Amino acid sequence: MSEAQHIQWFPGHMTKTKRKIAEQLKLIDAVAEVVDARIPLSSRNPILKELIGTKPLIVLLNKCDMADPKKTAEWVEYFKTMGALAIPVDCKSGKGLNTFKDSVKTVLAEKLESYKQKGLVGKPLRVMVVGIPNVGKSSFINRISGVTKAKVENRPGVTRGNQWFTIDRQLELLDTPGVLWPKFDDATVGENLAFTGAVSDRITDTEMLAMRLLEVLAQKYPDLLTARYGELDLERDGYDLLTEIGFKRGMRMRGGNTDTERAAAMVLEEFRNLKIGRITLEEVNG
Repeated sequence: MSEAQHIQWFPGHMTKTKRKIAEQLKLIDAVAEVVDARIPLSSRNPILKELIGTKPLIVLLNKCDMADPKKTAEWVEYFKTMGALAIPVDCKSGKGLNTFKDSVKTVLAEKLESYKQKGLVGKPLRVMVVGIPNVGKSSFINRISGVTKAKVENRPGVTRGNQWFTIDRQLELLDTPGVLWPKFDDATVGENLAFTGAVSDRITDTEMLAMRLLEVLAQKYPDLLTARYGELDLERDGYDLLTEIGFKRGMRMRGGNTDTERAAAMVLEEFRNLKIGRITLEEVNG
């Protein structure tokens, strides 16, 4: 088996971001965390829980159309046991987002009742939106607010600044002040983020990454793998699987050897573009 790649990335300015978030918490009523439904734990920031304290949390399982629906349902239940309301959504298409406003009202029912008792009916609820780079936080804000002020780019770390977005008279969103970076204490977390493209391919060994992905898929989704690439010996290691797939696709160099670099780029592209199928890499009891 190939060794897990140890990807390290936790910039020093996370301290500044943590301080900014802590300062803004007094202004908001709840937190909405955007995660990747394919890797619901790996795409979270581990310090978020201590940062937000007792603030109600809504977890947006983004890219749900790319994830295994059965496992997404299991993750919804998992977060429920953790005291958070989870919603499967797709921020690009808008799928599932029509339930977001009602979800905010659900988790803030006591706050709304308190406003009512104080004669503050109509006071807007305020929600801070958080998420590590490239999970879809800006896409969510743009889709739910109907504007394109939050810069969206498929490159980690482009969202900057501190903006409020008025959704309607009852709801306002605060974009996270600063970038909430991931921290890879576990090599598997770094790998999962690299598989999904949340970490740039420029800082990874894409051939090794594709080999590891094939080993994971051979274990978790063997049927999808063979449906896409034909009959494979799934007992073989990642290098042999990558070589076999590349050979089948005609990716050969002079002398007949498989061009594993091209094959790796293809495997990663096909995984990230749903050509292999709807896949969730993390399991609730995994």
